[in-house]
Amino acid sequence: MKPLMTESRDNSSLQALGQASVQIVHDLKNQINGLKLYATFLRKRSERSERPADEVETINKLITGLDRTATDLSMIVEFGQPVELNKQPRTDLRKLMEAVTENLSQSPRMTGALRGPIVLEGQAASLLGDFDTVRLSEALKSISTSAMKMLGGRGPDQSLNILLRRTSTAMQPEGVIEWKGFDALEHDPFHSFAGSDGIRMSLAARVVEAHGGFADRHNDALRVRLPLTS
Repeated sequence: MKPLMTESRDNSSLQALGQASVQIVHDLKNQINGLKLYATFLRKRSERSERPADEVETINKLITGLDRTATDLSMIVEFGQPVELNKQPRTDLRKLMEAVTENLSQSPRMTGALRGPIVLEGQAASLLGDFDTVRLSEALKSISTSAMKMLGGRGPDQSLNILLRRTSTAMQPEGVIEWKGFDALEHDPFHSFAGSDGIRMSLAARVVEAHGGFADRHNDALRVRLPLTS
């Protein structure tokens, strides 16, 4: 009988597999960028030779698809690497979330997402903590974007209601962000890995966890909890 692999060897094999996968994805991204370069050259040549509009449109769709694929591959590479933070002390979680919602409100809405307003509500309590403003902002933006898509599937005129509040545990105060208005979810969108949005949500959850918090679904809401310093 073949001996069972020890836990340390198993972990080492998984780590090696993860590193190899990241390298493969990185190589695929380089190939995609090469294809995009050729497609861009073909578009410029088609525009100079006044090719039919449908041909140019097809090339534009090809370039858009290559861009999307390259972005997804970059995200997978990022997911396969440790989360490194550059925390800034006494960062206001409220202002950070306000900037995220304002950016999403002013940006063009993606296909399939809701057209209704994004409403941020909350208490006026202090929400200061040690946060990496860039990484955490991107994580909260990813969650908000996914929430918009999920609500948009029920009807584009829905509004996205986000509740920001302060609570306390036995250990320390916490800032809680809840994206409200969902039916009871049967799956955990933060750990589903279902397509690009699923990986993006999982990466956002990892960033939250690296800050000492956690992300989960709670009844009819997506929820993030983050430790506060005051």
